[in-house]
Amino acid sequence: MGLTYRSAGVDRDAADENAAWIFREIPKTFDARVISNPEGFAGLFALKGKGPLLAKRYRDPVLVSGTDGVGTKLKLAFAAGKHDTIGIDLVAMSVNDVLTVGAEPLFFLDYIATGRLPTIPIRDVLSGIIEGCRQAPCALLGGETAEMPGFYPDGEYDLAGFAVGVVERDRALLGKDIRPGDLVLGLSSTGLHSNGFSLARRALLEEAKMRLDATLPEYRKTLGEVLLTPTRIYSKAVHDLLRHYPRRSLLKAMANVTGSGIPGNLVRVLPEGIGVRISRSAWIPPPIFERIQKAGGISDREMFDTFNMGIGYLLVLAPRAADISLDRLRRAGIPSWILGQTVKGERSVAID
Repeated sequence: MGLTYRSAGVDRDAADENAAWIFREIPKTFDARVISNPEGFAGLFALKGKGPLLAKRYRDPVLVSGTDGVGTKLKLAFAAGKHDTIGIDLVAMSVNDVLTVGAEPLFFLDYIATGRLPTIPIRDVLSGIIEGCRQAPCALLGGETAEMPGFYPDGEYDLAGFAVGVVERDRALLGKDIRPGDLVLGLSSTGLHSNGFSLARRALLEEAKMRLDATLPEYRKTLGEVLLTPTRIYSKAVHDLLRHYPRRSLLKAMANVTGSGIPGNLVRVLPEGIGVRISRSAWIPPPIFERIQKAGGISDREMFDTFNMGIGYLLVLAPRAADISLDRLRRAGIPSWILGQTVKGERSVAID
């Protein structure tokens, strides 16, 4: 008997079974703008129609796209044997980027690559992606699961995500209206989100020899549970503010705090001639960051240039919009603080 695809390492039966399951589950993320194309080669989404966040029709729509992965946080999921939240991280990383210009997330696509499909908990991963899309909210419009024998070790996989959103052309937040004296609001993160894990793993697991099942008294959770806490998705809370402040002159720019921390991400939305001064005393970072810093003997500068330090998202807005914004964010369950303000000068971010 000659070779077959199965003997080469690809299990088409497992792939078909997985596809049938996902076709049953993803409609939970759909709204009326998704055009049914079951088992088709492409997903269809209508721009006409009302969305769940802004509930309006667009006059001059601009499509907004973003793509990302979850980095070496996957290594912790493999080690801990916990895969049901990593998909939330995948959705959050792209949706939070798309959100920074004020876009409503429309749909999401995923790419999952593995060596042998039966060796990974694919439905746990996909369940997390579906949950992330429900939190956004956006439609899980399609995806790809690639089985590549010999390319990945058994039990491991890689993820990539792709989000598309829409914003009115004249409502896009591009930072052009930022002026000296505007305030910077910091929205709390749920932890590390999906950045800095190469350094965190080195400090905690290699230098400090900590175990993922070790209990952290300050959290009453294990180290693995704390590190794998999924990334917060900010779109519902931010769009609540956009509805409250329809004029762009009040909410001027937003930044997703990913790799490069607060300084490296906030500077990206600043116009020339505008800098920001952040007060280090404006908030207290969650204790996991202190543990990482002590375990690795890491400098303050390196910590702020690598991790979000408890701030997952940033808003730049007019001073008169600050109090109501803080109140609405806190009522949405997102503790937030005034971190600093914009100043005339070099396009940079200083944390004092």
